[in-house]
Amino acid sequence: MSWVFLVLGILSEVLGTTSMKMSAGFTKFIPSIFMFVFYGASLSFVTLALKKIDVSIAYSIWSGLGTAMIATIGILYFKEHFSFLKMLAIFLIIVGVIMLNVSGESEGVQGKEVSSSDLHIK
Repeated sequence: MSWVFLVLGILSEVLGTTSMKMSAGFTKFIPSIFMFVFYGASLSFVTLALKKIDVSIAYSIWSGLGTAMIATIGILYFKEHFSFLKMLAIFLIIVGVIMLNVSGESEGVQGKEVSSSDLHIK
């Protein structure tokens, strides 16, 4: 279920960032409201995902895939400039996320629940 939460967190973050662009600097009310709703949902879903997924893996996937998806939306929907260099950068982000994910699995890293006592918080 943690991976489902992570995917929902990524999609919510992408919708929040798209809403941010559509808000035109807070001049459009509905996209401005959606931005806060989607970012709140995103952080909530990622927090739930962190119960079982290592933070290094979850955050790199969340930020990397979110960045790649937003760049793609920017090019396709908002008609932002497209270049070979931009395409290569998106590709490298995705490759980096895959490599981080595979490296965690190959080392036998298993997600575990962390309590405040594990962090020595007083």
